[in-house]
Amino acid sequence: MTSAVRPRARTRALTGTFAAFSLSFGMIMTTGATPANAATWPTPTSSQPVSSTISVSGTRDGGMVRYYGSGALAGDGQEEGQDPIFKLAAGATLRNVIIGAPGADGIHCEGNCTLQNVWWEDVGEDAATFRGGSTYTVTGGGAKKAADKVFQHNGPGTLNISNFAVSDFKTLYRSCGDCSTQYTRKVNLSNIEVTGTGSTTRLVGINVNRGDVATLRGITILNDSGRKVIPCQKYNNNTAVGTGPDSTNCRYSTSDITYR
Repeated sequence: MTSAVRPRARTRALTGTFAAFSLSFGMIMTTGATPANAATWPTPTSSQPVSSTISVSGTRDGGMVRYYGSGALAGDGQEEGQDPIFKLAAGATLRNVIIGAPGADGIHCEGNCTLQNVWWEDVGEDAATFRGGSTYTVTGGGAKKAADKVFQHNGPGTLNISNFAVSDFKTLYRSCGDCSTQYTRKVNLSNIEVTGTGSTTRLVGINVNRGDVATLRGITILNDSGRKVIPCQKYNNNTAVGTGPDSTNCRYSTSDITYR
């Protein structure tokens, strides 16, 4: 999907201390728990520039190294068609990685994949794009500074996102509205910490005309006294057609959303 560009401040600095899967443990590592504070972001063990896409098959453990784009991967805007920092083959797992700025197009999953304890300091075009698989899993980690989308779902199947923190973003998950081949897609959000941005943002955007289904459980929204974060935005492809829970497409209740 094509989205408007907005200027963003850039920084590679992180605060907080690192522990394995280092979310603030009042928050996210226990399913169903609600956070007391915003997630603690990890400190990278080192930084590594990436000038050409790193291909991953099997399992790759990044050891909490920060990878950032250079040369041909030095893009940090919303231009379509950018290459990713990592490309995961079907069945691959990427864990314990920090993606810094420039972030290019983040991560591409070419089939089923698992992203475990992956952190995006400053999302480029998208944090991750999911393509030709049936089941994709994001567990742990977090993303900041997404001028548009964090997770872009272009392929078929189901994306499961759990124990994840997001702030300064427009949309956490979007089911593609204008892909050349369309599918019925599903997304499950569980134990998600959201920091409000002061402007309208969306947790999920789904295509109800395609039969998409979003299920939300254990969502905690911080710093959003104006209730500007929309849990579930409904579209007919790219035309917004409503918000709010129902029994068919946007499956959650008010008890699934906690404001702090």
